[in-house]
Amino acid sequence: MRFDDDVRVDPAGEGRWSGRIDAGYNIGANPNGGYLLAVAAAAMRAAVPAQPDPLSVTAHYLKPGVPEASCHVDVAVLRAGRSLSTVRATLSQADGPRLELLASMGALDEGDADATLAPPLPAMPPPEACTPRSPGEQGVALPILERLDVRLHPEEARAGATGRAQVSGWIRFRDGREPDGLATLLFADAFPPAVFGLLGAVGWVPTVELTVQVRRRPAPGWILAQFRTVDLADGRLIEDGLLWDARGRLVAQSRQLALVRLPGGAR
Repeated sequence: MRFDDDVRVDPAGEGRWSGRIDAGYNIGANPNGGYLLAVAAAAMRAAVPAQPDPLSVTAHYLKPGVPEASCHVDVAVLRAGRSLSTVRATLSQADGPRLELLASMGALDEGDADATLAPPLPAMPPPEACTPRSPGEQGVALPILERLDVRLHPEEARAGATGRAQVSGWIRFRDGREPDGLATLLFADAFPPAVFGLLGAVGWVPTVELTVQVRRRPAPGWILAQFRTVDLADGRLIEDGLLWDARGRLVAQSRQLALVRLPGGAR
């Protein structure tokens, strides 16, 4: 499948893997932050193959990635355990580091046991009744929609329509690839920013730091997601996200610090 090719990394020496950043995941002229995270996580997974699932990954974004260009990921296993390993990585391109990451890697089960605590599913129309994500509404080109099918809640699909900082919808790969732990890293950063519903066409909202915690392996099918921002000040926001699989199970949670240009040009 295309995503597997686009996050592929190959050994390039002790603790180093090489890959290439594909332009098909761009937001405007820049590669999506969740996609860059998935590329780096693919290298971390290769470093600890017995623990292939990113249980928790935190990435700090030093500068935007460069599409259609090679990259390398330097990986250090800080602690190797039987059930959990701690891994550090740096994704770099020609002029230096782009991302710094720290992850807990493990092996997820199917998560069939009932959760002791779980957030309720949001009320959502089925995907066929939802509205495809629109570049025009967000005010920026979205090549990423060549790879991903993103459907928004009809009431939240128009820029600034709801007056609240919340975006809900469905997501899947266009080529039919089923979701997994690596894919949730991408999906957690592939929707319009939650402030889209409050501020309108906000364009590109660059991520400063993103943490994704993967809770269980997703079942095949659509992923349902909801993102909210309750903290926006001085041109910086914090956005929280929840992702559920086709069986209604929580599969991932995310939180990110991002920059946004506020109305009037303040930052």
